[in-house]
Amino acid sequence: MTPAARLRGLKPDWLNNPKVWRTEVLAGLVVALALIPEAISFSIIAGVDPAVGLFASFTMAVVISIVGGRRAMISAATGAIALVIAPLNREHGLGYLIAAVILAGVIQVALGALGVAKLMRFVPRSVMVGFVNALAILIFMAQVPEMHDVPWPVYPLIAAGLALMVFFPKVTTVIPAPLVSIVILTVITVAAGIAVPTVGDKGALPSSLPIPGLPDVPFTLDTLTTIAPYAFAMALVGLMESLMTAKLVDDITDTHSSKTRESIGQGIANIVTGFFGGMGGCAMIGQTMINVKVSGARTRLSTFLAGVFLMVLCIVFGPVVSDIPMAALVAVMVMVSFATFDWHSIAPKTLKRMPAGEIAVMVITVICVVATDNLAIGVVVGSITAMVIFAKRVAHLANVTAVTDPDGSTVVYAVTGELFFASSNDLVGQFNYAADPDKVVIDLSAAHIWDASSVAALDAIETKYAQRGKTVEIIGLNDPSADLHGKLTGELTSH
Repeated sequence: MTPAARLRGLKPDWLNNPKVWRTEVLAGLVVALALIPEAISFSIIAGVDPAVGLFASFTMAVVISIVGGRRAMISAATGAIALVIAPLNREHGLGYLIAAVILAGVIQVALGALGVAKLMRFVPRSVMVGFVNALAILIFMAQVPEMHDVPWPVYPLIAAGLALMVFFPKVTTVIPAPLVSIVILTVITVAAGIAVPTVGDKGALPSSLPIPGLPDVPFTLDTLTTIAPYAFAMALVGLMESLMTAKLVDDITDTHSSKTRESIGQGIANIVTGFFGGMGGCAMIGQTMINVKVSGARTRLSTFLAGVFLMVLCIVFGPVVSDIPMAALVAVMVMVSFATFDWHSIAPKTLKRMPAGEIAVMVITVICVVATDNLAIGVVVGSITAMVIFAKRVAHLANVTAVTDPDGSTVVYAVTGELFFASSNDLVGQFNYAADPDKVVIDLSAAHIWDASSVAALDAIETKYAQRGKTVEIIGLNDPSADLHGKLTGELTSH
């Protein structure tokens, strides 16, 4: 390979391909427009000035585009984070909120370094589908207040926006349909003087860039104990949503991302955001869907530009952005919710073929998320439910069959299946202690010992036979099972 070719290989995709560059730039612009009202709304939830949420969205997007593990994913101020830290701001003030954001970032870096991202492997597909469907429902529900008790022109504007996003891509895909919809609806409302709610009605936009500084709190142990619970909750919720979103984008783009790097990157982004006076954040699922699924972005450039355009739009084009009708952005988010929902998962054919347990897990995940307005709670409850159903299912897979030698002196019990706390509970009752001959062989060639409960069950079987003067020989253990059995046998009872 020539030096020139090697240099081209090191360049990002958007430098090598003008089409990719155009896609990423326009995607970043669409996302920035959609971020503004969302960030202002989340600021109101957290009880802070709109600039605090907008600054957080700016710094989160810019920093995570560099240090994050998932390309094209958007991180910004989110509703989940706002809900977690709102009580702290209400009771102790903005300084404590900022300090909690910085501490949450430190905790996320530590958790990422400890490998917490590896826990994502325990999230089953049914939970993931429920997560996606609940997300789509929440995105839609978040738009309902913008369609309630509003002037009647809002409704035809939303319908027109949806129509543009459906039909414009049939004409050309060079310009993202959401951007076209936002521009056309803004021109119509301004030119015709139509009085409808606008972005400016959500709150004042900042007129300057954020300035770094330390949080205005006493650096004492009391401060640490005050902010620690909120910081820990924020760190967990932020990581959960970010890692789930990263996994979702992996599936959509058919690419792999480093969840450990993403975990650490989220922490770094929150630390930087805190020092710049932002309210913190995490992966923003709705805006990520706009970027990846609707606009077709695939690189870090779109994430970086989303943050940069956000500040440019606020500071330079504030008056113009303030005139954007909320109806245009509502139409975009409704389209995003429709595109995000996994319609195949609720098709009659799919439901007929899917195991009842997996359908139950999906439904429980959706209900928990929608009821609590918290994606993290739904994922945890759904995953625990899936584990319980799995444990109940495999608990019945441990079978015992007995064969007695022709001379009647020995009986061989063949045990098959997985031996763990659920299945081993029934194991003790499957032996005929009184009628069996003096020598008993338990063949575990087709079984595997997973935990101490199984070793304790085997010890109990040996004890019951020993009380009747009979001997037990265990054979066929594979290496891991033999190692666990050797370490624990005889050590699990106090008598």
